[in-house]
Amino acid sequence: MKICKAILAATLLGSVSMALAQDVNSDVKKTAKDTGSDTKKAADKTGHATKVAAKDTAKGTEKVAKKTGSGVKKGTEATGHELKKAGDDMK
Repeated sequence: MKICKAILAATLLGSVSMALAQDVNSDVKKTAKDTGSDTKKAADKTGHATKVAAKDTAKGTEKVAKKTGSGVKKGTEATGHELKKAGDDMK
């Protein structure tokens, strides 16, 4: 009878450990799938944020370029005017 109890106990322990191992395996697969999904979502958000920042930077650069061009034009006109005045003074 003791042998039967020992065999029964060993069988039950083996069954429990297999069931737990299968449960852990299932949890690992689910966690990996969730992590992959979360990573994709984060990448999509990062990509969108990068695109928005690039557009904002382009707009800012365009504004600065226009202001710089305007400033250069004014500076050139002023320099031309001063050179003309200096030339007239030399006559």
